[in-house]
Amino acid sequence: IAAAPDRPSFTNTIVALERSGHALDRVSAVFHALAGAHTSDALMAIEREMSPLLAAHRSRIHLHDGLYARIKALWDRRAELDLSPEQARVLERYDVTFRRAGAGLAAAAKQRIAAIGERLATLGTAFSQNVLADEQAYALVLERDEDLAGLSEGARAAAGAATAERGMAGKHVITLARSSIEPFLQSSARRDLREKAHAAWIARGNGGGATDNKAIIAETIRLRAERAQLIGYPSFAHYRLDD
Repeated sequence: IAAAPDRPSFTNTIVALERSGHALDRVSAVFHALAGAHTSDALMAIEREMSPLLAAHRSRIHLHDGLYARIKALWDRRAELDLSPEQARVLERYDVTFRRAGAGLAAAAKQRIAAIGERLATLGTAFSQNVLADEQAYALVLERDEDLAGLSEGARAAAGAATAERGMAGKHVITLARSSIEPFLQSSARRDLREKAHAAWIARGNGGGATDNKAIIAETIRLRAERAQLIGYPSFAHYRLDD
């Protein structure tokens, strides 16, 4: 697209970009759905490997001088292009997205922004996997009938089914999966058990040890601020709220 010899047009630039990357988008959508809802050690290993690679791929697109030159040329001429409202909106989003990614900056700034993007992708994956590990490790065992007070038949059945994965047949278990803990917090008549479950829910990634996210959060905040300032915003908050 960037190397096209013709003068930039909505069709040969914006439509072409819209049509590019469909195979990757479809594969990524399926993969991340699985990684978020039905993961495994193998999927998590792939996610850790691929996250910085995908971030680098996106950076190469958004920081590509030739691509941005064509988008900016169209944006500067937008009043003469006779675009429909939908086309005008799509062009606007491309201009905003590329500028907010660092397009048009000096080479050294773009190189640093790309490196930050890769590191943030790695940190984000580690953060999510730490939270997931804490979710999977936790189980609130409901030992007696009174522990089930207030739960619907469906919630009771789900709590009973969760024991099969943990070798606790005949009991009921509340896990930190949303489908398990949210119905429990909403309907359980046992305030003391709700408190235990909620305390575990808000402590995911904050228990010390291998799955603790505090250092990840600190580095993420620092890198987000640096990237925002490189792009021209006083803080990450300004960057987020600007669009």
